[in-house]
Amino acid sequence: MSTERNDGTLAPQPAAARPDPGAVTATALGSWPGTDPAEAARIIRGELGEPNLPHLAELPGRGVGSDAVGRTAAMLVELPVDLQPHGWRIVDRPGMDHRRAASALSTDINVLADIIGGEERPGRWLKVQCIGPLSLAAGLYLHNGERVLRDPGARRDVAQSLAAGIVEHLAQVRTAAPGAGLILQLDEPEAARVMAGTIPTASGYRTLRAVAEQEAAQLWRELAEAAAAGGAAQTVVSLPSSEAAPFSVADSAGLDGFAVPVAGLSTGQWEDIAAAAEAERTVWLGVIGTDSADVPQVKAIVDSVLRPWQQLGLPLARLHQVRLVPAGGLAGLSPERARRVLARLSQAADALNQTVAEA
Repeated sequence: MSTERNDGTLAPQPAAARPDPGAVTATALGSWPGTDPAEAARIIRGELGEPNLPHLAELPGRGVGSDAVGRTAAMLVELPVDLQPHGWRIVDRPGMDHRRAASALSTDINVLADIIGGEERPGRWLKVQCIGPLSLAAGLYLHNGERVLRDPGARRDVAQSLAAGIVEHLAQVRTAAPGAGLILQLDEPEAARVMAGTIPTASGYRTLRAVAEQEAAQLWRELAEAAAAGGAAQTVVSLPSSEAAPFSVADSAGLDGFAVPVAGLSTGQWEDIAAAAEAERTVWLGVIGTDSADVPQVKAIVDSVLRPWQQLGLPLARLHQVRLVPAGGLAGLSPERARRVLARLSQAADALNQTVAEA
């Protein structure tokens, strides 16, 4: 996380405090197929060993409470939720749905602790994920059935509750992974639509007013600052690949980087990526689609990164700021294909590092 100078501008952390292995690395975005957290943790940690970045698995296949919104809602402080036909709703007191979501999250952390405890050489870094404040406000509902997003005060309350919850979550994960540095990934699949004002109301007949970029940046900044205070070394936002993807907002919020699928990126978006790299931010490139029957070959992945990188005039020496990721979550794949995706990402990272070494 960056720190603020006296003049209000952001200064990067000292290199020693940043999770920069000096090489291209790989990770995944979080969701994993199946219902067994122990199996998921073993595969993820086995395929994403040093210098790559393993993560706490999300298993939406387990059902209620393990979906992305329910899992993040379970982290909220003093804002219990339950599940209604239209989605997760904020309620006065925790019920069965809330307890189920909280229990699943706690189980995942405890299982991870057992897996790490049995490793001879646990890795130095671990990533955790949650829905970001914009998409969470779009996915949560108030007592009256409207989205939290509609009410500026409510979305501020949810963002503050999430920030406090993230601090508690990081503390729990630190206990499970003692000595490991933590990286936070904010998933914002709805960020572009929230800022464009295209999220529908509960009735579906109208759309909700757009959230200004300044407010979005402030919400991200405050959450990242809370995460840093809670021990996170970096906060990275995962954004959709679209012309409206708010890369500039992530930059103005002082986030440490962003993740984005490379398929369909425009020239202007690649220029935004170049600007982020030149500003020493990390760039997570989604190089393997999750809707294809085949896992691409290493050469195809390497070309999808090197070609635009060199066309932008970026030096190969900056490739260490790149982390290779899938273009989306892996929950829709078979466990074996998900494992192959991780293995291929690691192989492609090695190939890019070899290219740099030979240059």
